[in-house]
Amino acid sequence: MNGAIRKRFRPWIPAMPGSLRFQLLSRSLMLMAALLLLIGCLQFVLTYRFLVENKAEGIQSQVRTADKDIWARAAGIAGTYSPGGGDGDSDSRRTLPYGDARGPGEGRDGGERDVSLLFGGASVAYIDDAGGFSSLSGGQDGEASTPSAPRLSDEDYGSVLADYPGGAYRVLRDGTEGRTLVVLQTVEIHGTHGIVQVSVDLAPLILTLLRQSAIFAILAACSLIAAWLVMQPVLGRTLSPLSRLVKLVGEIDAGRLAVRFPERQGQVEIDRLSTSFNGMLARLEASFAAEKEAKETMRRFVADASHELRTPMTSIHGFLEVLLRGAAGDADRLEKSLTSMLGETKRINKLVEDLLLLAKLDQAPPLRTAREPLGELLREMEPQWRVLAGERSVAIDIETECVCRLDADKLKQVVLNLFRNAVEHTDAKTGRIRISLTREGERAVVSVEDNGEGIAAEHLARIFDRFYRIDASRARKNGGAGLGLSISRSIVERHGGTIEASSVAGAGSVFRILLPADDSGEGR
Repeated sequence: MNGAIRKRFRPWIPAMPGSLRFQLLSRSLMLMAALLLLIGCLQFVLTYRFLVENKAEGIQSQVRTADKDIWARAAGIAGTYSPGGGDGDSDSRRTLPYGDARGPGEGRDGGERDVSLLFGGASVAYIDDAGGFSSLSGGQDGEASTPSAPRLSDEDYGSVLADYPGGAYRVLRDGTEGRTLVVLQTVEIHGTHGIVQVSVDLAPLILTLLRQSAIFAILAACSLIAAWLVMQPVLGRTLSPLSRLVKLVGEIDAGRLAVRFPERQGQVEIDRLSTSFNGMLARLEASFAAEKEAKETMRRFVADASHELRTPMTSIHGFLEVLLRGAAGDADRLEKSLTSMLGETKRINKLVEDLLLLAKLDQAPPLRTAREPLGELLREMEPQWRVLAGERSVAIDIETECVCRLDADKLKQVVLNLFRNAVEHTDAKTGRIRISLTREGERAVVSVEDNGEGIAAEHLARIFDRFYRIDASRARKNGGAGLGLSISRSIVERHGGTIEASSVAGAGSVFRILLPADDSGEGR
C-alpha cells in the first residue's frame, strides 16, 4: 500500500540535489529568473525613456500652442497683447513698453501667473537671440518659490536657436538629489527668436517607475514559485520513463540478459536509448551463449578426443604387456600383436591429422582457388570410386557443365568423404550409389545419394558436429572418429557454399553440396 501511494505521488516528491530532475528544475528556474530580470530591466529603461520623451514632447507642444503674448508679458518684451492672452480686437489690446518689464516675480500684468498656470511648479526661463537668460518663474502672493531654472551652455542654446522652429531636451543629474528634465522650445515673439526653457523634476516619474518595478518583481517572484510548483510534477512525469529505464538497468545482471526495455514510451530519445540497450543486451546474450556453447563444445571435444585416443592407446598398452610376458617368443602371436598395434597407430595418426586439419580450417587459412569445371573434376574421381565401391552399383549423372572457383584437392576430399560414408552404410552386394551434378540458379549442386539404412530424424541435425556418431561401435570398428562430415562442412563453407543432408530411415540418404557458380569467364 505504501509503495503504491509513493508511486502515485512520486512526481510531487521534491527532487534530491544532484538528481537530473533537480538540475533540470533549478536550471530552468534560473533561466526563467534571468529572463524575468532582463525583461524587468528593459521594461524600466524603455518605459523611462518613453515617459521622458513623452513629457518633453507634451511640454514642447504646450509652449508652441500657448499665446505668444504670454511669453512677451513674462519676458517683458514690448508689443501688443490681449489681457486674456487671445487674439481679441484692437479695442481690447494694449501696448506694453519694453521699459515696463521689471524682472521676474514683480507683477508684470500677470505674466508669471500665466506661466505657473501652464506648467505648475516647473521652473521656466526665456533665452533671447542674444543669449540673454531670464528666469520667468517665481513665488507670488506668499506662494512657495519654485526651484531656480538651471542654465545650460551657450552651445546648447545656440544649436537650438539655429534649428528654428525646433526644440530639444536634456536630462540633468543633480548629484544625489535626483534628475531634472530641461525642455527647450524655440518661439518667435514680435519678430524676434528666443527659447523657452522649462525644467521639471523627474523624481515623481522615477518613483512611479520604481513602484511599477516593485510590482513586477513581486509578480515575477510569484511566477517563479508557481513555476516551481507546476514544473515539479511535470518533470517527474516526463522523466518517469527514464526512471523506469534506470530501475531495469539496475535489475539486469549476467543471469537476466533476456530482459528487454519497452521501446515505445512516447519519448524519441528514451525510445532510441531503449533500442540501443536492447541491441546491446541481445549482443551480450548472444556472446554469453556463444561462450557457453564454445566451452561446452571444447569440453565435449576434449572428452571425445581423449576417449578416441584412449582406446587405441589402451589396446597398444595391452599388446605390449602380452609381449613382455613371453608372447614375443611365439612368432604367430608376435605377428598378430604387431599387426594390431600397427592398425591402432594408424587410427591415432588419422585422428591427429583430422584434428590438425580442423584446427587449420578454424583459423580460416586462404584457399588456393581457381576456376575449375566441376564436371571434369568429378569424372577424374570415377576410378577411385569404383575401387572403393567394390560390388556396389555406382552411377554418375552430370547434367550440365558448371564452372566454380574452388580448391580442387579440398573439394575432392569432401566428395570422397561423402562417398566413403555411402559405401560404409550400404550393402556390399545390393548397394547403389549415385553421384550427380546439376545447376540451381546461381549455384552448382553436387549430390551423393545411396540406398543404405538412412539416418533417423533425431540425428540429422547433429551429423555435422565433431565426434558425433550415429553408431559408435560401428564407427570405431571401421576406424571413424566422427570428424569426416565436420571437416567436409568446414571446407564447403570456406568455398562460400553449404552442405546439407536429407534421409528417410530404411530408404537411404542424400548429401548435397551447394557451391556458387562462377560465370565471369575470367581465367585462373
